[in-house]
Amino acid sequence: MTKVALVTGGARGIGRAIVEDLKQDHRIAYTWHSTEPQMDGDGLSVRTDLTEPDQPKAVVEQVMEHFGRLDVIVNNAGLVKPTPKDKFQRDDHRAVLDLNLLVPAALLAAALPHLDRGAAIVSISSVNAVLPPRDAVTYGASKAALNLWTRAMAKELGPDGIRVNAVAPGAINIPEAPRPEELTKLFVRETALDRAGTPEDIAGAVRFLSSDAASFITGEVLTVSGGYRL
Repeated sequence: MTKVALVTGGARGIGRAIVEDLKQDHRIAYTWHSTEPQMDGDGLSVRTDLTEPDQPKAVVEQVMEHFGRLDVIVNNAGLVKPTPKDKFQRDDHRAVLDLNLLVPAALLAAALPHLDRGAAIVSISSVNAVLPPRDAVTYGASKAALNLWTRAMAKELGPDGIRVNAVAPGAINIPEAPRPEELTKLFVRETALDRAGTPEDIAGAVRFLSSDAASFITGEVLTVSGGYRL
């Protein structure tokens, strides 16, 4: 039977590339919040704010009602906000932590009753989990916490045959939100492969970790950065 994948933040950038890749051989559900999706296909598109307490469970229920099963969850939805050390805005810190860390935990809790052996969770982390970003330290901290959550859930869910991994992108050029050219050049100079990454680079890693080819891999954070800052 064809597997069902749920991708959060699937309307643009990395999320859209993951949806386009997985829909080749999965039935797809994806969430979006502010960016209207521009994709063809018969997947399930759900507009939602996953930081609202009832929404992770509501999304899982919609997936189960529409497809009757759930095999792969890709936690892609994320938020970067400036959190400078000299201007503490509590709501900004909370917003970053809510979407980047708490939403994956809430989705997993809602989905667990429906996940069978062989299911896979893949979260999108960042190299900033170990390379702290200037003026956005809470973003980096949220991804570091997501990495630890990934390893912890892998340990807890391993006996049930459910795998939990993450992908940590480096500098990725998002077509809908390109970086300034000079900033891109700066990142490329620090990257061994001498190019910026693409959303498709990340989608390929997600495909691998969610597939049976990675059936003995869990609790790992796969860095896909082209050798950034080696």
